Order: sequence, then C-alpha cells, then structure tokens
Amino acid sequence: MAERENPLTEAVYYILLALRKPNHGYGIIQEVEQLTGGRVILGAGTLYGAIQTLLKKKWIDIYSIDTESRKKKEYMITDLGRQVFETERQRLEELLENAKLMHIEKK
Repeated sequence: MAERENPLTEAVYYILLALRKPNHGYGIIQEVEQLTGGRVILGAGTLYGAIQTLLKKKWIDIYSIDTESRKKKEYMITDLGRQVFETERQRLEELLENAKLMHIEKK
C-alpha cells in the first residue's frame, strides 16, 4: 500500500511524472516546463531538495551516474513511487469528477 502522503505538492507530482523514464535534473526541469506549457518552472533548489526527499522515501532511485559528465545522475520512479503517484492521480480525478457532477458554473 502506498504511503499516506497525499496530497502531493505540484512540484513532486510533476517530478514523479517526469521520472516515468530515466531522466536527469535538467531534463526533469525541461519536461515539467513543457508538460505545463511553462506554467510550472522548477528552480534547481526546489528540484534537488525534492529529489533528496524522494530518494529518502524510496519513491525514486538513482538509475545511472555518468562519471564522464560531472557525475550527472539519472533518476527513475520506483514501484512505491508509482503507487503514491497513482493514489494522487485518482484523488485528483475524483475532485474533477465531483466538480463536474455539481455543475459549478461561473457567475
């Protein structure tokens, strides 16, 4: 069972999404910016702080280290991270469905 850590922050949600395949820090920043149409731009401090937390929680793992390129690391989501992400995705889906059911309209 996924750890009860929901709701996730938007940054963590997008980092986990960007790590569905191996990716390095700058690649994560670029992918999140692209996915959100530039609405979410992760700063290096936010990203690397989140990466350290996600590594400790075992939601992501180091996939590879390029020793030729300043020890650039690639990360990838773990099975536990996928469970946490899926729980959050379902929670967000429920929020949207409930809003549609209630037909909340602008005035």
